[in-house]
Amino acid sequence: MTPLSRRGVLAGAAAIAGTGATTAYADTRDRDDRGEHGDRHRSKTVVFRNVRPLGAKKPVDLTVVDGRISDRPAPKGTDVVEGGGRIALPSLVDAHIHPDKTTWGGDWITRKPASGIADYVAQDVELFKSQSRTVGERAYGLMAHAVTRGTRAMRAHADVAPAYDLAGLEGVAAARKRLKHALDVQIVAFPQHGVVRTPGTAELLEEAARSGLVDHIGGIDPISFDHAMDEQLDLVFDLADRHGIGVDIHLHDRDEKGTEVLRAIIDRTRALSLRGKVTVSHVFCLPNLSDTELGRMAADLGDLNISLTTVAPNESLVLPIAKLQEHGVRVGLGSDGVRDAWSPFGNADMFHRTHILGWVTDVRLDEELTDCFHVGAHGGSDVMGLRRADFTPGAPADFVLARAECVPQVVVDMPQRDLVVHGGRVVARDGELV
Repeated sequence: MTPLSRRGVLAGAAAIAGTGATTAYADTRDRDDRGEHGDRHRSKTVVFRNVRPLGAKKPVDLTVVDGRISDRPAPKGTDVVEGGGRIALPSLVDAHIHPDKTTWGGDWITRKPASGIADYVAQDVELFKSQSRTVGERAYGLMAHAVTRGTRAMRAHADVAPAYDLAGLEGVAAARKRLKHALDVQIVAFPQHGVVRTPGTAELLEEAARSGLVDHIGGIDPISFDHAMDEQLDLVFDLADRHGIGVDIHLHDRDEKGTEVLRAIIDRTRALSLRGKVTVSHVFCLPNLSDTELGRMAADLGDLNISLTTVAPNESLVLPIAKLQEHGVRVGLGSDGVRDAWSPFGNADMFHRTHILGWVTDVRLDEELTDCFHVGAHGGSDVMGLRRADFTPGAPADFVLARAECVPQVVVDMPQRDLVVHGGRVVARDGELV
C-alpha cells in the first residue's frame, strides 16, 4: 500500500471585511469556464460573514463578486450570509459516477447473484425495464442529493447501447439542465455493453458524439470484455478526435491485459494529439506494478497529461496516488455506481468518499487526512479541467459551511453540510436544495 503524499494545506482564503445589511443569499453570475454549465446573471456581490476557510483559527468575511472569490472590499448595502464561525471548505468533485443506473429515491430492489460484467449488464437491462420513473427523474434525484452533500461538479457516465438507445444519455442531460445553477456536469457516452461485441453500439456512439450532449466518449476493457482492443480504441479515439471531445475509458483488468491496454491508450493519445483530453477510470492494473514499472508508466501518463480516476474500492485496488502525483498525473475520486443493479451501496456523498479513501489507505496523520480531502476537492477539478475552488482571489465561490474544527476532522466525522454555495449562490441548506 502506498500512502498519500503530504502536500499540506493549500493556500488560504481571501479575507475581506465586509459591511452589510440584512442576512440573505444572492444570485450571482454562474461560471462560463470549460466544462461548467450555467446562465449569466447580473453582477452581484455577497459577503459570507464569520467563516473559517480551511479551518483557520480566526473567522473572516469572504467577499464574492459574480460567483468568484474577491479581494476587494464589499460596498455598503451588500447582501450578507452569516456563517456563525463555521468551517468553510471547498466543495468536492465526483470524478466518476453513473447516475443513469440509480434507483435512488425509489423502492428497494433485490439483487441476484452475478459472476462478471456480462451478468451485471443483463441485470442493468432488467432494472431499466422495471423502473416506473424515467432516467431523467432518477438521475435528477441522485444528482440533486449530491449537491446537498457539497458536490460542485461531476463527470457522469451514461450507458449508450441498443437496449436503451440514447435514453440514458438524454436523461442525464435533462437532469444536468435542471441543476445547471447548482452543479457542473460533464457527460460520458459510455458503452457498458461493449463497443464491438454489441452490434449497433458504434453507431449510437457516433450519434451521441454528434448530439452535442456529451463531453467524452467512453470505452470498457477492450481486451477482456470487448475482445477487440485495436478496433475499440481506434473507434473511440477517432470519434473523440473528429468531434473535438474527450475520452474516458473504464479499465478493470488487474494483470498484463490492463497494462497492454494502457500502453495502447498512451500511444493513441500521443498520435492524435489528444494530450489533456484522455482519462482512464479504475486502472486496477497499476497498483500491482513494481515501483520501477509504475514509475515508467506514470512518467508517460504525466507527459501526455492523461488523467486517472479511482473510487477507492479497497486497499489492493485503490490507485497509488502519491507516486502518480510525483509525475504530474491528475487523479480524481468518484462514487461509481449508487444503489443500482451492481450494488446496494453508495450515496453520492463525496465527503463520505474521502473518508473511504482515508480508511482503505490506512492513514492517521492530519497531513494524510487533509490530502484525502484534497483528492476529493481538487483532484477531480483537475481531471475535469475546472479551476480549483481554493478560496484564492478569482477562484470559483464553490464551498460548504459545516460545524467542525479542522479539515482532518471533517474527513473522519463527515459533519452535516449546513450550507452549500455554488458560484456564490446558496444552493442547499441543512441537507435540502434551496
